Amino acid sequence: MSIRYSERQAEAGIEPSVGSVDDSYDNALAKTINGLYKAEVIHRRGPRRSFEAVEFATLTWVDWFNHRRLLEPIGNIPPVEAEERYHTMLDEQKRAA
Repeated sequence: MSIRYSERQAEAGIEPSVGSVDDSYDNALAKTINGLYKAEVIHRRGPRRSFEAVEFATLTWVDWFNHRRLLEPIGNIPPVEAEERYHTMLDEQKRAA
């Protein structure tokens, strides 16, 4: 996981905010998302009886978080739609230039 995380950071030109490279435990955003996940999936809907049940609940939550959760600050659209719009805008700017 940390290898993919650091590769994605490098692709996006992001440097770790605090701590050493690949140390997401010191990253405030990562802590916030982990806390939200634990509160919504693990504690509220737990306990799970198997690793597979936790894995499935995690995948379901991540799918909802990225594809169906509506965010008011970005126009009441899911994050994935906002990201698609952003990349479309970048492509259009490249073609116009």
